[in-house]
Amino acid sequence: MEKGNFNYELFDEEILSRLSLDLRNVLKSVNIDILENAEEIRLRVNNPLIISENNCDHFIGPNGNKTSSPNNGYIVTKGDIRRTLSFLTDNSIYALENEIKNGYITLKGGHRVGFTGKTVLEKGSIKIIKNITSLNIRISREILGASDKVIKYIINPINKRIFNTLIVSPPNCGKTTMLRDIIRQISNGIHSIKFKGVNVGVIDERSELANIHDGVSTNNLGIRTDILDSCPKREGVTILLRSMAPHVIATDEIGKDSDVLAIEEAINAGVSIITTVHGASIKEIQQRPVIKEIISKRFFDIIIFLSRANGPGTIEQVICGKNLHSLYKR
Repeated sequence: MEKGNFNYELFDEEILSRLSLDLRNVLKSVNIDILENAEEIRLRVNNPLIISENNCDHFIGPNGNKTSSPNNGYIVTKGDIRRTLSFLTDNSIYALENEIKNGYITLKGGHRVGFTGKTVLEKGSIKIIKNITSLNIRISREILGASDKVIKYIINPINKRIFNTLIVSPPNCGKTTMLRDIIRQISNGIHSIKFKGVNVGVIDERSELANIHDGVSTNNLGIRTDILDSCPKREGVTILLRSMAPHVIATDEIGKDSDVLAIEEAINAGVSIITTVHGASIKEIQQRPVIKEIISKRFFDIIIFLSRANGPGTIEQVICGKNLHSLYKR
């Protein structure tokens, strides 16, 4: 059963089958139009089941019906959370301790499940999160062509070199989807602008860009793309430069001091960088010391800002990273 690009069987396999039986039965009765557009499924102990889409929260009743009242929603139990965790971790929660202590795991299909609960500290760092009370299933979708409107800003029209590019947006505004499509397009080549395609090295530290499953990328990242899965960025840059001769290195979200060193190493080696960061404006991201350093060093040629104004991936502004002048504004 498909509607548009929505494949229900795949949704069932990758997401519904990982939930408790009670939650599974409720969600299998939900109108397919809601599932098709769902962005998040929120599970909170002793609170109603919520499906979020397009800035709207839907409370889901016991029969899968959409209701405007939280009092009529299906109430998630401790048992639902416990059994869902068991399915999510294939009955081996301790095997995923490293992922869980970071607050999330990534499922087949690139879907990310976030956790909150009681944090256990060891020497000032989180050792594990236990007594989990909330789960947020963020549904990943591959949208071919998502980057069509920004590609012209990323490729130098004279020498066809890829500009160092930073994609900025608040959470859940489409930056990962856009980054995936940029990688695919510059890897495959773009016939309409006579861009032949280049070697792209991807450092997928959070396993959400390529979504490697059984050693194979389940997202289309292009024909000239080499992927390091679950690899820290600093180490990943060194490996790629040493062994894969990339023209471009693309990474998931940056934010640590070591990420600055990784970016600097790549740029100093003559390799272009494309990456992402959380934020809504140039002023906002410069409040974070690590990002402020990157901006002040003028590492990036192009900075793209996204929002959800017209849906995820709305291009709000494109600025020149060298002088911070606006190149496009919605």
